[in-house]
Amino acid sequence: MNKYMRMAINEARKGIHAGHGGPFGAVIVKDGEVVGKGHNQVVKNNDPTCHGEMMAIHKACKKLGTFDLSGCELYTTGEPCPMCMAAILWANIKKVYYGCNIVDTEGIGFRDKVFYEMQGHLDEMVIELDRKACLKLYAEYAAIEDKTNY
Repeated sequence: MNKYMRMAINEARKGIHAGHGGPFGAVIVKDGEVVGKGHNQVVKNNDPTCHGEMMAIHKACKKLGTFDLSGCELYTTGEPCPMCMAAILWANIKKVYYGCNIVDTEGIGFRDKVFYEMQGHLDEMVIELDRKACLKLYAEYAAIEDKTNY
């Protein structure tokens, strides 16, 4: 068994036995060093965004002092949901290894599959509003020359 996947499994196990949430653990590695670990804490924090991958990303960013995780790899017990996959992409993580797939996850009572199916059908839920005012805000941001603190 891969040592980083074993760490992700152990992280998930720690979370499920503590009652924090589902069996989802993740480990982020850069240049052979673990820079972030996390497990599902949805139940613990009453927060649907506290998936294992998200928690690991938070810890890795904090440890490395950056929001750019280029050069990192992520190991996770379950195939990332759309939210986690988006965070992985935003963080510039280029390689993801996962243990169980969406069908496996559905088999233990999780509904990730429905979110993959919904992605192309959100027109009734996602509605553009006050675009002009928001474009003004965007222009204000674009006018700032030194964005190193953003």
